Amino acid sequence: MVGVPESHTGWTFITSHARVLAAIADNPNVRIRDIAARCRLTERAVSRIISDLEQAGYLSHTREGRTNTYRVEPDKVLRHPAEAGLPVASLLSLLVQDESERSRQPVAP
Repeated sequence: MVGVPESHTGWTFITSHARVLAAIADNPNVRIRDIAARCRLTERAVSRIISDLEQAGYLSHTREGRTNTYRVEPDKVLRHPAEAGLPVASLLSLLVQDESERSRQPVAP
């Protein structure tokens, strides 16, 4: 994968849940293995996060053969009181756009 940073320790601005949701929003047919590689998480962690997101109503999926097709609920509001009323689509528009831009630009040394 081009432009993907190495593993990171310490705090980050974006949660793993947001990263997984953005990866799914970018490609509704993405495999758990590919989400894990993109988000630098284990497949087990990605499965747990997808389960969390489905239980909270942010995400649903349908099974088509061996493939899952995910559906993000764009109008569902973010959970934290500081973002009261802000739909998940607003967050995803920033994250998905950023990921698209990043994949087109060369990585600076």
